Amino acid sequence: MSAQTKTGVPEGGGEAAKNAGGMAAPADRAGEPRDGSRRSGPLAGLMSGSAGHLLGLVIALLLLCLIGLVTAGDRFADFDNMMTILRLASVIGVISVGMTFVITGGGIDLSVGAIVALASVWATTLATQTMGADIHWIVMVTTALLVGAGCGLVNGVLIAYGKMAPFIATLAMLAAARGLAEIISDKKTQVVTERGLVDFFGGEVLGIPVLVIVFALVAAGAWVLLNRTAFGRRTLAVGGNPEAARLAGINVKRHTAILYVLLGVACGIAAVLLLARTTAGTSTHGGLYELEAIAAVVIGGTLLSGGRGTIVGTVFGVLIFTTLTNVFTLNNLDTSTQAVAKGAIIVAAVLLQQRVAARNGTGG
Repeated sequence: MSAQTKTGVPEGGGEAAKNAGGMAAPADRAGEPRDGSRRSGPLAGLMSGSAGHLLGLVIALLLLCLIGLVTAGDRFADFDNMMTILRLASVIGVISVGMTFVITGGGIDLSVGAIVALASVWATTLATQTMGADIHWIVMVTTALLVGAGCGLVNGVLIAYGKMAPFIATLAMLAAARGLAEIISDKKTQVVTERGLVDFFGGEVLGIPVLVIVFALVAAGAWVLLNRTAFGRRTLAVGGNPEAARLAGINVKRHTAILYVLLGVACGIAAVLLLARTTAGTSTHGGLYELEAIAAVVIGGTLLSGGRGTIVGTVFGVLIFTTLTNVFTLNNLDTSTQAVAKGAIIVAAVLLQQRVAARNGTGG
């Protein structure tokens, strides 16, 4: 069979798209490619690949758990504390999953925290909650999803069709969405009076919080979408080389816009989970969520330059940061120290990405 997929994109995603039509570097007499890259053994190849990176994430998470056990003892190992970690991870985790698609597609979004705030405020206005009481609380959920999707659509259109830099377009959305949330709420906290939503999303199934189940379902669905569908292959191609993707027949502009809408929907879901956890909508929700989501995605192994993404890695990245925060909190360490530690981890992850990319000759 041909190495081409139904979309016309060579199998292998963005990296294959980058090199479509190219030829492999010829080998010299010693058996090494003339481009200067070196052949590595099976173990080295494994450790520098996605499996090796995933193994590193697992080891890092286990080390953090070990530190938690040593420093906090039973307080850390307690089942309720484990559920607390997973609850905290669920909100930022859903956003991070959506961010994985955008970054894999070669973009970035700085407005996710503000979108979450706007969605939470709009879903808890008096009018929305009254409709929820008269009809069903699903009206509040639908409102949050539509607000998130709408903001994502604006971002996507500005970036894909307006040719604005993602940084500028989403920075403008950050300011606008946060400001609109303040106007709608009059800078006041809006308490959730429709208890059906809180009881459902704040409940448990077989001892597992519904918030965690929603996060798991979103992550599982995203994994299938990215790794087992034409949409995922197109995302990799667009992020790896937009021009090659266009020549392969992919509507790059439309696909880019859809990626931002997808992230907007993820923000809407996160807003609903946040409402269930805090029982309130406010314009202050989502502070620095964009940094946490981007950090989790980068730690997970998704390339900032696009063309390669991993949902499993993102989930581990979220768990690592959430566990780190929990360990710091149990040991009464201030938030400033937490911020320094997280910043150091992000820098180390990016430097590692660059080193691995240089070793593999991807240049990115």
